Amino acid sequence: MASGKKGNRKPNAVKAARGSAVGTKNIPWGTIIAVVAIVLLAGGVFGYYYVASSDSREQKDREQAAAEQFTPSKDNPDPSTNIRGVQTAEYQAGAHVLPNERVAYDQAPPFGGPHDGFWASCTGTVYDEAVRNENMVHALEHGAVWIAYDPEQVKGEDLEALRIRVENKPFMMLSPYPNLDKPVSLQSWGHQLKVDDVDDERIDQFIAALKRNANTYPEVGASCDALGPGQFDPENPPKFDPSEPGKDAKPMDYQGSQNAVDESMGGGQ
Repeated sequence: MASGKKGNRKPNAVKAARGSAVGTKNIPWGTIIAVVAIVLLAGGVFGYYYVASSDSREQKDREQAAAEQFTPSKDNPDPSTNIRGVQTAEYQAGAHVLPNERVAYDQAPPFGGPHDGFWASCTGTVYDEAVRNENMVHALEHGAVWIAYDPEQVKGEDLEALRIRVENKPFMMLSPYPNLDKPVSLQSWGHQLKVDDVDDERIDQFIAALKRNANTYPEVGASCDALGPGQFDPENPPKFDPSEPGKDAKPMDYQGSQNAVDESMGGGQ
């Protein structure tokens, strides 16, 4: 009897072993591993994108909040009057100087007055080096906002916080400005705001109130596009001159140089 029972169990054990082997062979481990790898990769990519784009999302929120209160309207043509610290001045428009001439500006950075006949590119342009004042001022006359910063005080993440406000955004430009008396200075035609912190909400308020505000700049509808080599090349812009203007510098009430580019004759629209 004992040997009979042992014989009966043996086929069952073989079947179980075969079933186990078949079950093991049918598990698609390769597919499972591939799917898990794809899921982990997708999660990593999404996580990276979410973190990397967080600054952009936060900036959009700041811009929206500023726009809700500081967008120009018929009843409020210049909302910047409600922004603490904004300095204003009246300047004559259309007075052009030659590329080899300087203007004795009354402010640093300047935000109006005589300027070069060729404007600086202001199509969301980020300049890595300081650019000649006379070209930058002309862009303000076209409705642009210029953010200048002290390169000794604004670096790394702080500089990125300014860059994200400007890069590829129409009628905006960013450049270093050596020896600036504040870390950040914003300019539009006839308006200036200086701040100590790149996260100051007044930066976005200034932009919302004054960028292409037809009530505050002279040449409504003028272009910000780059003019190119021989005029103003954003890849090789004229350099900023940190020295004091000489006796031959043009005064703030200068009426314009003979042979300077005249926009009314097709040189600047």
